[in-house]
Amino acid sequence: MGVFSKLFRYREAGQSANVHNVANFGEPVRSLFTSTKVFTLHHHIDITDEHEEVVYRADSKVISIRDKTDIFDAAGRHVAHIENKLLTLRETHMVTMADGTRFDISNEILHVIKDITNIVGLGWQLRGNILGLNFELYDTDGSVIAVIGQKAVSIHDKYCIDIYKPEHEQKVIAILVALQHMMADRENSQAASSSSSSSSS
Repeated sequence: MGVFSKLFRYREAGQSANVHNVANFGEPVRSLFTSTKVFTLHHHIDITDEHEEVVYRADSKVISIRDKTDIFDAAGRHVAHIENKLLTLRETHMVTMADGTRFDISNEILHVIKDITNIVGLGWQLRGNILGLNFELYDTDGSVIAVIGQKAVSIHDKYCIDIYKPEHEQKVIAILVALQHMMADRENSQAASSSSSSSSS
């Protein structure tokens, strides 16, 4: 159980915080959760709290070259706009917050196992392990902002977000939504590549 909880840090609403997260970073100030049907990722994502109440929602245009997504809070106020950046050698999504803050989430594609994702414009960095499905978000001082864990086996894309700096909550949500799109794009690209290889052979 100890090794499992270290490798897979996802938890359901109402469960205690992951023991390794608590040991390394303390108890999170707030935890949020997402549950998205895999086949409708580019349509709608709900982000809920410990009581399973919707706190944020993300809506994407079904047909969009730039994969445009908008995030709203529970009251319907606009939180952020996300677009995929085209013609780039890196996986990059551009985020514009409602207050005008802008930043890019740029993934170093060559890091296959140990992902390093730079939050350009904020100076933050997302460090994670695709195989372990864990990601930690750090600020410019190297302090943890949030820890994100994905459920390993599920018919839905499920994430738990333990937030340690609640003043950055909305940026964390925007980063998570963009990250989900980036991972889905990567999986779709790999699937297309495998299909192409199979048909050519």
